Amino acid sequence: MTKTTIAVLAAAALAAGSALAQAPAGDPGRGAQKVQMCQGCHGIEGWRTAFPEVYKVPRIAGQHPQYFVSALKAYRTGDRAHPSMRGIAATLSDQDMADLAAYYAQTGDTMRKASK
Repeated sequence: MTKTTIAVLAAAALAAGSALAQAPAGDPGRGAQKVQMCQGCHGIEGWRTAFPEVYKVPRIAGQHPQYFVSALKAYRTGDRAHPSMRGIAATLSDQDMADLAAYYAQTGDTMRKASK
């Protein structure tokens, strides 16, 4: 690696750490009160949707909270393209996203334990 590459990677790591430090803490209890908009697609095992194209809806139970929030923010800004998800993410505050992420991370743990 060159010195420039190392410097760029170090700056990115510092920026990511700073962003994480500013992220609100999620509350799974509050997240459980907000899942209605998610369950219609993500709560059905093997669900496929036909809008905007046919695809398998991903499971979000057990998803890593930081990834979950990052994905929702990308939908909100349009960096991830999906009309339904963009509309939903646009209605969520950063706290809502953190709460949902905490809920789904916890739900995944419960589902893994139940399947053993």
